[in-house]
Amino acid sequence: MTTFADLGLSPAILKALEKTTLKTPTPIQAQAIPHIMQGRDLMGLAQTGTGKTAAFGLPILHRLLDLGHPPGPKHVRALILAPTRELIGQIKDNFEVFTKGTAVKVTMVVGGASLFKQAQALSKGTDVLVATPGRLIDLLERGDVSLEKCAYLVLDEADHMLDMGFIHSLRKIAKHIPLKRQTLLFSATMPKDISEIADTYLRDPVKVQVAPPGKPIEKIVQGVHYIPNGDKARLLEEYLKKHPGEQALVFGRTKHGSEKLMKLLETWGFKVGSIHGNKSQNQRDRTLSEFRSGVLDVLVATDVAARGIDIPTVRHVYNFDMPNVPENYVHRIGRTARAGAEGTAVAFCAPAEMGELQAVEKLLKKPIPVLGGAPWSADMVAAAPKPGQNRGQRPGGGGGGGRGGQKAGSKPPAQGQRPGGQKPRSGGAPKPQGGSFAPRRADGAGAKRRPG
Repeated sequence: MTTFADLGLSPAILKALEKTTLKTPTPIQAQAIPHIMQGRDLMGLAQTGTGKTAAFGLPILHRLLDLGHPPGPKHVRALILAPTRELIGQIKDNFEVFTKGTAVKVTMVVGGASLFKQAQALSKGTDVLVATPGRLIDLLERGDVSLEKCAYLVLDEADHMLDMGFIHSLRKIAKHIPLKRQTLLFSATMPKDISEIADTYLRDPVKVQVAPPGKPIEKIVQGVHYIPNGDKARLLEEYLKKHPGEQALVFGRTKHGSEKLMKLLETWGFKVGSIHGNKSQNQRDRTLSEFRSGVLDVLVATDVAARGIDIPTVRHVYNFDMPNVPENYVHRIGRTARAGAEGTAVAFCAPAEMGELQAVEKLLKKPIPVLGGAPWSADMVAAAPKPGQNRGQRPGGGGGGGRGGQKAGSKPPAQGQRPGGQKPRSGGAPKPQGGSFAPRRADGAGAKRRPG
């Protein structure tokens, strides 16, 4: 069995690792660390929860410890870019554990925090800078940080950085970093654009892959409900009540819909919080801390805000809205079954989301087991409102992402049709759980049927 000592890491790092739960290297660590120690550029592909942070962090820290002198004012020796504030915080926390007892300095810069304080923290220089692209560009433009002596560049969750449109920011930042550097790219999935980034920024990289792209952790039990938008909140309530005291992560597509769903669950008596782009950094940190400590049982989140959540006690993931990027499904369900534990992932699919579900199943190369309802017919899919319609509805009455009701200003349903354009059923086709896909209460009052 390979040990961290076998990988040639310095005694100081090995001593720090003794005080952690990391006893033996994970597959991505065992394969990536030797190449990084040799100075090779590397593209690492692995599922979430497999230890990618240590895979790039430990060998970089090993090489920084050999330098023996502090960085100059405003200078950075190693830059790690990641797409979200939560992921940045997680990486910094891990690095601080790895560097305990050493002189290596780790600094974090993210949006939503004081620019002045971050500039102050960088004024004396830092060994490792962990940053979101937007805030780093702010600091570069102000002259508060210099990357001209940066010898290591790490792009973590590179696929999600692409999804969030950070490719332009990456180009700006790369201009400030010397061409003579070691570049490491880590990703859970391998969309085509990742190969283009690798070709642009990596030199003759070695590729390390420990699981096929898009393959979710085997211990996760998956399932899908074909259910109208207007019935999703009540079905979620049933699931949450089946597992009292077990932590659940609920994914919505939009900030607005996620917040409404959180408030609805709160009125129904659940200990619930939410994180999304409309929350301040302090609010997000506080909510995550409460979820991590068990004060909250349920966390409603958008894809952007939830990236980087590493909480081993999450047992259930609910895709209240199907993701519009199929790879995000893998990231979402990867929030459960952490550290070898088991977990469940349940998706709620409304008629307008059939395309998203099919894209996910194509990525997985297999169908997701059906827990309720039946696949929506082509006619119902065609009649369903597209994303962005019905923005004002409540999650319990057709909201939670702007799907599932009649478009404002559209013609009323023809005689004999169900609300939303659904045709009367004929033959023996099974009726999807929850009835028609339009809200049962057009005024959204379905969200208020139970007293708060």
